[in-house]
Amino acid sequence: MEENKVLSRSKYKRERNANNKETRPTAKLSYARVSVQKACFVLDAIRGKDVNTALAILEYNPRYASAIIKKLLQSAIANAENNNNMDVNKLYIAECYANKGPTMKRIRPRAQGRAYRIEKRMSHITIVLDER
Repeated sequence: MEENKVLSRSKYKRERNANNKETRPTAKLSYARVSVQKACFVLDAIRGKDVNTALAILEYNPRYASAIIKKLLQSAIANAENNNNMDVNKLYIAECYANKGPTMKRIRPRAQGRAYRIEKRMSHITIVLDER
């Protein structure tokens, strides 16, 4: 008589995640010191483009976020090349998005003893590549 296999919760999750493994190369930057809105301006410009065009756009984009995203894109390209053995010339940006991170709160002294709050926002930026 064979017993039913009862998996512990952690074993069950490990097996389930092994079956649903994402195969596309990604790169993620957490706690980037740029707001989501400002990062999205740059990400919208490169979404869906091939990586060589995207790198050229980021090179000449004057925004601060473009330097951060360029470095992240180069990391994603390196991941695709080394970990997934993909051809760099066939890669394009399948997904790119910025999620809200924590906000640092700072105080700015104002007239008559008042204090205004300054919010220094952070974001988590993700780039997912795929082959054409």
